[in-house]
Amino acid sequence: MDFKLKDARPIWQQLADQMTESIVTGEYKPGERFPSVRDLALQAGVNPNTMQRALSRLEEYGLLVTSRTAGRNVTEDEETLRATRETLAEKRVKEYLDDMEKLGFSRLSAAEYAGKIQEEEK
Repeated sequence: MDFKLKDARPIWQQLADQMTESIVTGEYKPGERFPSVRDLALQAGVNPNTMQRALSRLEEYGLLVTSRTAGRNVTEDEETLRATRETLAEKRVKEYLDDMEKLGFSRLSAAEYAGKIQEEEK
């Protein structure tokens, strides 16, 4: 996993967001064993306590399931994965619409513009 820490939010939140995206996009498959805290902390260049906090958040979201002896696995609950994917999509659409409003587009014209670009790419 390639971690990119770049904004003013706490590092553990950025890590949790990036790992959430890796899970819902299929980089980590349902039921697959998730890397250890230490391995992920080394990859990200952060303290293991910071990574543990991020992983705890993923457990709270239901994206990771912990077994005392087998470590963490990605959830196999398709409903949780679908709901998380939709939440991320909604957030990105809102960000897009907000950015387009700053450029002077109405929300409707921003949506039409996105549709136009999609048609041009076909």
